[in-house]
Amino acid sequence: MDKSWMHSDRRSKAYEFGVEAFLNFAVENLLTTTHIRCPCVKCVNLKLFGVGIIRDHVYFNGIDQSYKNWTFHGEPWEATTNASRNVEEDDGHSRYSFVFEEIDMDDNDFGDFGSDPYEFANVIGDGDQPVYPGCRKYTKLSALVKLYNLKAKHGMSDVCFTELLILQGDLLPEGNTIPTSMYEAKKTLCALGLSYEKMHVCPNDCILYRKEYEDSTNCPTCGISRWKEGKDSILKEGVPANVVWYFPPIPRFKRMFQSHETAKSLTWHAARKSIDGQMSHPADSPSWKLLDDKWPEFGNEPRNLRLTLSSDGFNPHSSLSSRYSCWPVILVTYNLPPWLCMKRKFMMLTLLISGPKQPGNDIDVYLEPLIDDLKPLWVGIRGVYDAYNGEYFTLRAALMWTINDFPAYGNLSGCVVKGYKACPICGDDTPSHRLKNGHKICYIGHRKWLPINHPYRRQRAAFNGKPEYGIPPEPLTGEEVLHMVENGDRVCWKKKSIFFDLEYWKYLPVRHALDVMHIDKNVCDSIIGTLLEIPEKNKDGIAARLDLLNMGVKTDLQPEYGERRTRLPPGPWNLSRAEKREVCNSFYGMKVPEGYSSNIKNLVSLQDSRLLGLKSHDCHTLMQQLLPVAIRSVLEKPARYAITRLCFFFNAICAKTVDVSKLDKLEEDVVVTLCLLEKYFPPSFFDIMVHLVVHLVREVRLCGPVYFRWMYPFERYMKVLKGYVQNRTRPEGCIAERYIAEEAVEFCTQHLSDVSTVGVPSSQKMGVSKPLSGCTVSVVDQDLLNQAHLYVLENTEEVLPYIEQHMIHIKTAYPKFRKRTKWLQDKHNSTFIQWLRFKVQSELEEDKHGVSENLRWLAAGPNMAVPLYRSYLIKVASAKDKNPILSNMGFYGVIQEIWDLDYQKFTIPVFREYNDVIGDEVLGDVIIDCEPFTRGMPNVDTFDELVGELGGQNIRDGCEDIWIE
Repeated sequence: MDKSWMHSDRRSKAYEFGVEAFLNFAVENLLTTTHIRCPCVKCVNLKLFGVGIIRDHVYFNGIDQSYKNWTFHGEPWEATTNASRNVEEDDGHSRYSFVFEEIDMDDNDFGDFGSDPYEFANVIGDGDQPVYPGCRKYTKLSALVKLYNLKAKHGMSDVCFTELLILQGDLLPEGNTIPTSMYEAKKTLCALGLSYEKMHVCPNDCILYRKEYEDSTNCPTCGISRWKEGKDSILKEGVPANVVWYFPPIPRFKRMFQSHETAKSLTWHAARKSIDGQMSHPADSPSWKLLDDKWPEFGNEPRNLRLTLSSDGFNPHSSLSSRYSCWPVILVTYNLPPWLCMKRKFMMLTLLISGPKQPGNDIDVYLEPLIDDLKPLWVGIRGVYDAYNGEYFTLRAALMWTINDFPAYGNLSGCVVKGYKACPICGDDTPSHRLKNGHKICYIGHRKWLPINHPYRRQRAAFNGKPEYGIPPEPLTGEEVLHMVENGDRVCWKKKSIFFDLEYWKYLPVRHALDVMHIDKNVCDSIIGTLLEIPEKNKDGIAARLDLLNMGVKTDLQPEYGERRTRLPPGPWNLSRAEKREVCNSFYGMKVPEGYSSNIKNLVSLQDSRLLGLKSHDCHTLMQQLLPVAIRSVLEKPARYAITRLCFFFNAICAKTVDVSKLDKLEEDVVVTLCLLEKYFPPSFFDIMVHLVVHLVREVRLCGPVYFRWMYPFERYMKVLKGYVQNRTRPEGCIAERYIAEEAVEFCTQHLSDVSTVGVPSSQKMGVSKPLSGCTVSVVDQDLLNQAHLYVLENTEEVLPYIEQHMIHIKTAYPKFRKRTKWLQDKHNSTFIQWLRFKVQSELEEDKHGVSENLRWLAAGPNMAVPLYRSYLIKVASAKDKNPILSNMGFYGVIQEIWDLDYQKFTIPVFREYNDVIGDEVLGDVIIDCEPFTRGMPNVDTFDELVGELGGQNIRDGCEDIWIE
């Protein structure tokens, strides 16, 4: 049908005939004259009218020219329709009209934008309404979005935000349209947000009341009522006993592609240039490429989404004594670049499982609606509009793996994570041993991962008293796991995971990722707790020594019984009181860059010689770099070296870019490291977390860098969700409402140029300098000022050509000194400042625009009155004189003064150092090298030569005995 009339003048005959043809076409196809969607530019198919009103609207307002495919008026949908409109946006209606332009919407689609399409149309109208009469900068909608953006960014309470709105309304001229309460603001924003569903759940987690159970009032499995029981034991009909909040992901994925910038970012992985042999993104990993190779039609479309899922419980209440636990289920899209994909904006909340108890192994019941949406996403969702390419396409998505802590790993995968078969990768071949006195399972036997001819395999006394002839277990494939659970093999498996309902799930090499964050923390806690003998974290004790006696190993460490008390000989891991104080003092005095970690000083208890209150990131920084420094001069070499190797391993495995060629060597080295730990530490040290370290390299090889698969971003996001809770009696409702409101704000901020998004926080600005204390102004010695000024000039890129010219000038003026480097440098230092001043002045006289303003003020020199500071922030690192707490400075020395040189238009801070040598401190006999793990890591023969062949001798000299009364 000819549609060229849509672009004609509304006064022309072509437009008149076109309107009549369009209305006749709509009436013939819709068989009605009273309920037809109006396609004018104001109604944009959101409102229903009769033919007469529509005719008037189309004449007076004009027809929406982007409405190419008349799907609302009987024309079939065309999947390959391309957008031909101009995508430039202006302030007002067109900024938001892309939501419904050229998108195939039926009545159900309007639900994606809120519960009422007319409310949505009213909000779109707010995009044209000024915030007060005569205002040109802000509309009602843009002002509200900016205000709510501030609320979300700074965590304002609803009461505070309401009072701010009232004050704002009073400050603005009469007739302003600022909402007067949080309720009104939320009502406006939620019309732009996407909906959620509340589903009733059996209190015993048996079923969701959906599909065939939607009208049931009692659970068909356990028979318990659907409704909540009151205090008087009377059922409150209509009030559900348990609820799960579901946020459908499909409309949210559609909305991602409706943003021009986001749609472009979603194909970043295909447009980037990858480096052979290196992995810096999951797109470089074999798991990603398996989907491309096994399903080419999926891999050939770069817009198809690769997802990961994470779930964990958190306490929404401020009281730590509360055991309330609600569980969010979060999706993340890996198509995005690294600086976006794990950010708050792209954390998609899909499920919110109500507390107070965690779902445990019944979490599959709650995941049913999500799996039901992931199935059609794998087949394909037709008619998704791509705003970047201006076309429709069929969207597909695949879930690559899940990310959880270890208990939740078991809940989602269905595997056992406790007992003899606790390792989900080793399965039936998990190397485990029960400690009778410790009443727990230890996981020793890592020698089976060594090469067959490795000398450690033949050593007996240093390990479990036996030679090792075993081979490492092969990880089970998804098909093998599915076969086992379907055939009732429940030794290692508690259930068939609901994820196997996804047809591609069984083919994935890694279906559930080990969380390096929690492994790192638990291993660090074990090491610190054992070294400093922290109660509840110490892996040593009378029970651990008795287990050595039962196993018949490490006889020199077994308890010695006296008449009144029992003596525990000190082991390689035991520290004397003085050594504990030395370790704690080392931590107490550590200086780290600002933002690198929390203040380590606050974690140290010098009185008790302990580290207290270590969080996950504190443990991460300790294991990465700080622990090897703190123990550099304590412990015997074997134990110290084993711990240092383990720290280097975590440092290497957490790299942002993975060198594939080094992974085999890295895996060999970590196996040797675990064997060294077995050699010098008690079996009780080896819980399941220490054992899982042996599998981390495998997952890096298959999935890419660790920082895409650890829990840090999800834990931070759960902190955000916890901040949403204002009503402690209805935490899930608060989270749901605040989430969809923030979704609406994020949706709008993409189209407001002067609003920063909350979900992608701006990083700290590098290079911004500012003082951290007050100053004293002093007129300094001219020679010292010249030294500081010369240092600034020689470190300014714009001055470097002048330095070369000056050196040529000196060599020309003094030819007999051309080869005397020191003389030339001294002459340059003494004359360059004055020479540069005259040189720049002469260039300014010739051409005023030939010299930059910065160079002009630099050549003029600084003010002789210099502000002196005690602390200063330089490039996001804090420097203080003599006693810095935070440091990231490009020099080594002790700061005497901090000068802020004033060049009229700008200031430049410089540090004046002491020239005296401050002692000659010996740091210890181990050189700490934090380069890649394999560098400086001797093989086992070199190591034995280094520490001496100790055989079965483990006892330490010079350490206090441990006495048990």
